[in-house]
Amino acid sequence: MKREQFSSSLGFVLAAAGSAVGIGNLVAFPVMASKNGGAAFLIMYTFFVFFICLPVMLAEMSLGRHTRQNPLGAYTEIGQNRAWRTVGWMSVITPFMIGVFYLVITVWIFGYLAKSVMGQLTELAAPDSFGSFINSNELFVYMAIVIGLTFAILQGGVKQGIEKAARVLMPMLFVMLIALVIYVFTLENAMLGVKFFLIPEFDKLTGKVLNGALAQAFFSLSLAMGILITYGSYIQKNNNIVHAGKMVAGLSVLVACCSGLLILPAVFSFNPDIQLSTLSESSISMIFTFLPKIFLAMQADIGYFGASFIAGFFFLLVFFAALTSLVSIIEVPVCSLMDQKGVSRRTALFSLGAAMIALAVICALSFGRVELFSNLLSYGGINKSFFDVVYDIFYETILPLNGLLLCLFVIYRWKKHNFDAEISQGNDTFAGSFLQKYVNFSLGTFIPFILAVIFVNTVATIFFGKNLLF
Repeated sequence: MKREQFSSSLGFVLAAAGSAVGIGNLVAFPVMASKNGGAAFLIMYTFFVFFICLPVMLAEMSLGRHTRQNPLGAYTEIGQNRAWRTVGWMSVITPFMIGVFYLVITVWIFGYLAKSVMGQLTELAAPDSFGSFINSNELFVYMAIVIGLTFAILQGGVKQGIEKAARVLMPMLFVMLIALVIYVFTLENAMLGVKFFLIPEFDKLTGKVLNGALAQAFFSLSLAMGILITYGSYIQKNNNIVHAGKMVAGLSVLVACCSGLLILPAVFSFNPDIQLSTLSESSISMIFTFLPKIFLAMQADIGYFGASFIAGFFFLLVFFAALTSLVSIIEVPVCSLMDQKGVSRRTALFSLGAAMIALAVICALSFGRVELFSNLLSYGGINKSFFDVVYDIFYETILPLNGLLLCLFVIYRWKKHNFDAEISQGNDTFAGSFLQKYVNFSLGTFIPFILAVIFVNTVATIFFGKNLLF
């Protein structure tokens, strides 16, 4: 079966940026930054994106393009043993399980988008609205619509599905984001939020804050999920991987900056005396419990219809970000099944889709509707739902482990000279450059060390309630 390819480097950049720009970048990042040094946090985040995460991105993209394989196929082809094949399986199962809970969150966002469009902003801003919504039967109607949209994009394949959607959705996302930033700047007291976001406070950069900035950078770029290996396998050989990687990293930082200039001014326009310490850094808490109150408060100036329009505009923006990320996540196991079993894209989609939908329904029922799923396990001194378990194991824990193993695999199993040769295709200036030396050195030394520390500390913190670092 002939390998599908992106039509151009731009197509890849937009698709990869779609996977990187998610709800964490748009909503949680601004509050996290404002609480932890403002522009100082943003500077460290940017530093980590380009000096820690970019080498990992290049490793994933190069591995995918060289092997023309999904993560399982890439690790199997070069690894040539059962241990590396197991790592390949981890790199496929992880995005599949992340896709399960991410599908549920995307459904919540779409539900709030629909309710905003229908003029139900007062209902969304009510204190118990979110808890009622996630346990309502209408949730499954929205789930069916989101699944239909996601499958329609994936069914179109790489050029006519993923790339075509990215070429439409990503420019729209950026235009909508900038439009909302411009509007929010017109609100009273908005500049107070800009001040909190852009004035650096370097004294707040503790070890815990730096760890948070690194984790945010790593997770926000969709690293170690197998996405960039899979998308890398669709890149043409004459495309410049380094340039594409820098573009994706730059777009991720740009969205983080713009989201800070959106969320914080909106928060301060709602309450100029608000204490940032009271705000949650959780995307879910901000999107579904706090921001609807801000939108509702806007009715005093622009009327209820205007406030509902702004709310709908915002939720459409976040939905686009969530949908592009969801598509990229699901493409990994779909591509893997197609490559390994030689089945059609349609067969792979329906086979994996049935299992993912079943698990997503269990996730959706684990917020009090079904006791078994709501209190599935207890670890770290906390009772955990099925949703929590999937999130803790596959997103929080296995991702840094996958990143660690990827670095070791590329440098010590695939070997530096093979890695360099692949990146040099389409980039004549890479060989012998400072970037080449830095990428090889960092991937073979301190980046895997940092990821190992994050992995060990995550396991200790989540599963044993012991933070080893702070």
